[in-house]
Amino acid sequence: MTVEFKAELVIPELYQLFLIAILFVQVLAQGSRMPRAVRWLPWMAGIGVAVSMLSLHSRGVLFTGSYEIDSLSQFFKMTISLGFAVSVLNAVRQPTLDQDKETEYFLFLALSSWGLMLLSSTVELISMILALEVASFSLFPLVPLRSEDRDAAEAGIKYIFSGAGATAIGLLGFSYILAGQHTSYLAELAQKPWAWSQAPMAVAGLTLFLCTIFFKLALFPFHFWAPDVYQGASNETAAYIATLPKVGAAAILIRFAALLTPGLEITTILAVLAAVSITYGNLAALIQKDIKRLLGYSAIAHAGYVVIGLVPGTAEGMAAAAFYIFVYVLMNFACFWVVCRLAADGGNLKLNDLNGLYESSPGLALVLAVGAVALVGLPPTAGFMGKLFLLTAAWEHGYNWLVVVAAVNVAISIYYYLNLVRHAYTQEAPDQTPSPVSHPFFSVFWGACLAALVILFGILPNLVFRLPFPLS
Repeated sequence: MTVEFKAELVIPELYQLFLIAILFVQVLAQGSRMPRAVRWLPWMAGIGVAVSMLSLHSRGVLFTGSYEIDSLSQFFKMTISLGFAVSVLNAVRQPTLDQDKETEYFLFLALSSWGLMLLSSTVELISMILALEVASFSLFPLVPLRSEDRDAAEAGIKYIFSGAGATAIGLLGFSYILAGQHTSYLAELAQKPWAWSQAPMAVAGLTLFLCTIFFKLALFPFHFWAPDVYQGASNETAAYIATLPKVGAAAILIRFAALLTPGLEITTILAVLAAVSITYGNLAALIQKDIKRLLGYSAIAHAGYVVIGLVPGTAEGMAAAAFYIFVYVLMNFACFWVVCRLAADGGNLKLNDLNGLYESSPGLALVLAVGAVALVGLPPTAGFMGKLFLLTAAWEHGYNWLVVVAAVNVAISIYYYLNLVRHAYTQEAPDQTPSPVSHPFFSVFWGACLAALVILFGILPNLVFRLPFPLS
């Protein structure tokens, strides 16, 4: 099906491309009279959030049916725009980034977000791979950009090689899908059989293809890169990698979930991987002292929670997964916001570095508390509603055991998440510790905005829950 190109359908993508063009010109203008400062970018990124929200009701199909504009894609573009705006605001004054590399840094960040926007609308496998690589390759140069830090270089090498390996596996899987089902369009693949007895080559190919997506989501056993990359990258870069790439991965998985039904072999594999990922991530996080490594293992657990919503194969489950990835972006950014504000020298924080935070900066301590409580899944936060929607969607669809595993792991995670709060509120700071907050008003204000959204969507989840899948 061929549809005439209509620019009004892709306004969020075009706006993001406009920001990329401005940054590209600034990069080329090095040494000329054109200023290289990017202080304008947070404001322009904020406008991008408004543009994405205004495009929520756009509908259409472009590029011979390979690019679909629907409620799901527009919801994820809004999430990506919001995450990009927070990332830019968070990173605009990062201490470990050389000033002469600042514009290039934000150029690659914008390119990655643009690739994720494209990924949200692609419904054809080749287009999906291309969009995924645009989003991924743009991040590879950002991880080593931490001044004179050997750990950052090591993390960058690990990220590049593991990412390349994951892409190769995905391409191999694509070849099997194409050979077994003779089409690369999701709408046509949804009409094909996906049982092992009927299409073994296609099932094997889909499993391999999903491995690439699991890598981006940091789902077990494709999680191995996450803690090391989070720890080695700068705090601001880790905040981005820990959130937005998972939005793109979730968008693809939700579209693939339409192919699956409970009882299929590949659905059972998803359920098992979700259970193992949740359990492994939480158990490994229990012994972490480095906060970014702790959040890295936490991300592995939360990847499993997202997959729980895909296992039932229902609209309610997919809506729950979309809602959860949205609130995960908010609550994870809330925690990373505090980490970035406290690490005035850009170093990695340990748990003991949070001691006395309630005295030196009570506002940031509250933001951290809200983010940690939301990641646990306690009311009245959006994290609680997200987990409630996921577990409710999976219940009575043949995977009650998975719901029990997830509920037990919520109890396990209470220890290490609330340990962050314990250090911030009950431990005394060492003597003669300088105030870690260099810009107290804006640090607290923007962090409070994130915390307020986490609470707001916990109290009124329907503000966003019904956007990706308008349920009756």
